[in-house]
Amino acid sequence: MNVLPLSRRRGAGAVAAAAAALLLAGCAVYPAGPYYGDVVAVAPPPVRIEAVGVAPFPGAIWINGYWGWRGGGHYWVPGRWDRPRPGYHWSPHRWDRRGPGWRERPGRWDRD
Repeated sequence: MNVLPLSRRRGAGAVAAAAAALLLAGCAVYPAGPYYGDVVAVAPPPVRIEAVGVAPFPGAIWINGYWGWRGGGHYWVPGRWDRPRPGYHWSPHRWDRRGPGWRERPGRWDRD
């Protein structure tokens, strides 16, 4: 029987482990669907009115603030200025009714 020496077998395992690590390094995990988080029983408060002010650069667009959910309660995320993205439009953050509760859908850039 032709058996490789132990030192050569270990080297092959190291090469296989390095190859697997490289393959997995390019992997990304994305949530299934546009929603995240659990359905919560507490409706979001009314949207706050924010002072928008003057755009910091030409062509800037204002993205409204929204209510997020963390640690059993809603918290306000302030609005911000952003650069437009050609071929995309902004779909704002929102809360959708799901049975007796609410589900958060984050704002995002959607293709036109």
